[in-house]
Amino acid sequence: MNILVVGANGGIGRQAVEQALTAGHNTTAMVRNLANLSITHPLLEIVQGDVMQPYTFERYMDRQDAVISALGVNGGPFNDKPTTLYSEGNAHLIEIMKKKGVKRAFFISSSAIETSPALPFYARWATRVLQRLLRHMYADQLKMEHLVKAAGIEHTIIRPPRLLNKPVTGHYRLGINSFLKNSLSISRADVAHFMIFHLDDPETFRAMVEIGY
Repeated sequence: MNILVVGANGGIGRQAVEQALTAGHNTTAMVRNLANLSITHPLLEIVQGDVMQPYTFERYMDRQDAVISALGVNGGPFNDKPTTLYSEGNAHLIEIMKKKGVKRAFFISSSAIETSPALPFYARWATRVLQRLLRHMYADQLKMEHLVKAAGIEHTIIRPPRLLNKPVTGHYRLGINSFLKNSLSISRADVAHFMIFHLDDPETFRAMVEIGY
């Protein structure tokens, strides 16, 4: 397949690029700064674009079969700031996808955006703390989820729990349109693995997916 990875220099984005290439997909990796991604491969094209300025990336959407949006803000629980990257940035992506006839896409949200009843008590308490600390980021992710669901494309919204910098295992659990019991962590590499190996899985079309070990 021809895959466009947006935010390709981030933790999940870079993993998605590397695993897409390993799987034999023609991959276009979009970054704002070309110096931030140093991967070479015969199937890879690294391009410069900014999701907040659609004219910078419209041409890269030509002939794509799927889009992986791995957008993310820099910050953390103690540096949360108002943002529109998730909502406005992905709205621009969807706009150009529709214009170019691209229907398949993945979007990254967060499991803590909602307090899951399938988590143990201490994890639900921690979720509520995170919701206060990251209220700006979660508010924009929630806005993104609403607009993605209304877009009429074959989307998958992924809600990962705590993200780890660990190698890909290919072994994880999924909750498709349901809460995943005791979902506490997942590696960025395995989030990418899920996307690459579910590109054409109709069970995940127009679905919300929780993922975890």
